[in-house]
Amino acid sequence: MIITVTPNPSLDRTIELSGPLARGAVQRSLSTTDEPGGKGVNVSRALAASGADTVAILPGALDDPVLVGLRARGVSTVNLPIDGRLRANVTLTEPGGTTTKINEPGPDLQGHALALLDLVVEHAGAATWLVLAGSLPPGLPDDFHAGVVHAVRETYGSASPRIAVDSSGAPFRALIDSGVVVDLVKPNAEELAEIVGGDPAEYESDPARAVEGARLLLARGVGAVLLTLGSAGAVLVDQQGAWFAAAPKITALSTVGAGDSALSGYLLAETSGATAPRRLAQAVASGAAAASLPGSIVPTLDQTHPELVTVDAVAPAVAGRR
Repeated sequence: MIITVTPNPSLDRTIELSGPLARGAVQRSLSTTDEPGGKGVNVSRALAASGADTVAILPGALDDPVLVGLRARGVSTVNLPIDGRLRANVTLTEPGGTTTKINEPGPDLQGHALALLDLVVEHAGAATWLVLAGSLPPGLPDDFHAGVVHAVRETYGSASPRIAVDSSGAPFRALIDSGVVVDLVKPNAEELAEIVGGDPAEYESDPARAVEGARLLLARGVGAVLLTLGSAGAVLVDQQGAWFAAAPKITALSTVGAGDSALSGYLLAETSGATAPRRLAQAVASGAAAASLPGSIVPTLDQTHPELVTVDAVAPAVAGRR
């Protein structure tokens, strides 16, 4: 079973505009969709849509639209009751695929950090993978993800689940600086650059440079790095090697949740015993399939086409080459 933890879930409303976004103007929409959201929630939704066993852990009341929506989509949930509603995020999509996101901060969880951590630790023993994903709401410390990893490792020892983290900014830096053992991280180019330096655009245009940057995370104790590079594809780096997969050509309708679907695709392949190149191919195929769907709709497994993804081994970059 794959358990996801989303400290800052949301109701994601996607509005498809009839034309380019124009500031200060009145515009018409072609459609509006509401989906439960937040990175971990999206991973669980994608896993459930593909028939995988998953549980989403998140704060929120049982009658909150996010939890109601998850149960309606066949996703099992474990909730930490809180007062008030979860946040709502709005995404505006233009005909050419450009998206504009407006994210609320989320409810203040000050005083709930220990209860949420304990809830995760209580259930983590049943997981093969534990996924900590997304931003942190007001009231949770930057080292929350790191604290969860430490508590799970301390509680379960060698029986701990494998742990994947998809975060950014101060929480991601706190995780890496903490030295806790993480089996997989899934940054994008900008998030990688925030931690190890370098140019995000260069990472996206040069797989060798992307691998070089990802290896800096391995040197700090991370087991593997799935580095998503937007429309360029992704690289996977672990102790055994490094691989690049170019993204297939698609007509992008919305990039919301594409990275989350990529992570779910990787986990689906990993739990089925796939090799590293095949895990990467499935990740890229799942991300591309998500981007070709409207709003934050997640693809089913049969909507992905890993057989169309070419994966190549990547040698380390040559020192001094630019």
